[in-house]
Amino acid sequence: MISLRDLTKRYGDKVVVDRLSVELAPGKVTGFLGPNGAGKSTTMRMVLGLDRPTAGQALVDGKPYAELHHPMRRIGALLDAKAVHPGRTARNHLKAMARSNGLPLRRVDDVLETVGLTEVADRRAGKFSLGMGQRLGIAGALLGDPEILMFDEPVNGLDPDGVRWIRGLMRSLAAEGRTVFVSSHLMSEMQTTADQLVVIGKGKLIADAPITEVIEASSLTAVRVRTPQPDELEQQLLVAGMRVERRGGDELIVTGGTLDRIGGVAHQAGVRINELSPREASLEQAYMELTASSVEFAAPSSQEGQAPADGIDEKERV
Repeated sequence: MISLRDLTKRYGDKVVVDRLSVELAPGKVTGFLGPNGAGKSTTMRMVLGLDRPTAGQALVDGKPYAELHHPMRRIGALLDAKAVHPGRTARNHLKAMARSNGLPLRRVDDVLETVGLTEVADRRAGKFSLGMGQRLGIAGALLGDPEILMFDEPVNGLDPDGVRWIRGLMRSLAAEGRTVFVSSHLMSEMQTTADQLVVIGKGKLIADAPITEVIEASSLTAVRVRTPQPDELEQQLLVAGMRVERRGGDELIVTGGTLDRIGGVAHQAGVRINELSPREASLEQAYMELTASSVEFAAPSSQEGQAPADGIDEKERV
């Protein structure tokens, strides 16, 4: 389990992570979402002891990373797939990791097979494509057979088959009872893969909930209604405080009301209903709604011509 307790990180006057408290449970894929500069990478670095918190704690099974015995057996991570000596082969890179962490060398061939790199294991990593580099980074994360896995943008550079593979891998790891913590900007992948979502903006927690709850809470979730009396029903729904969009002759798209409430309004008005079905918002829509006020690095067109806010992208900090 990963526990973040009032985790805070400042760079000078800039607060990058602001009193973040989250418990990441095993047996789930937890998606970590937020705009650029929200503090996601910095949070992950603090979990691994690469950055020191200004205040609060980042704990792995109740201990700071630096206090773990055989840490790669407890937590595996992919933060930067390019952090590999380009002159080493994939096999030698993993062997070096295994030897320096007291891991059995047989794990090298195991993880190479898991990530699909067996045939290129003796090729130098500097010749790898971006997608192959991602697979090698994932192999390194799996090397210690840890109970906790943490991935930062793991699908970068992967082709569609690779994306499907990493999705299945994360789901299978969670099904084994492991804790899987993954950041991504690909909402479609998160909607397919994640069980739980942690959303942050400007370093602060915005949401920590099952993915279904995050989507259902969106005001963009709507209900499709088909009726031979659209004018009468539209009027009654507007009186009840709902928003109505006309679609064709007999179709209404209603927001701001549940299926039961819309059905009740129709019943009281004596309006016949031919169809009453939910039109769920996508995760992308729900995410954009949640983070609308937290986008720090926005293009002028998305903020009515305003220039982007001054700031430092967390991955550019030293």
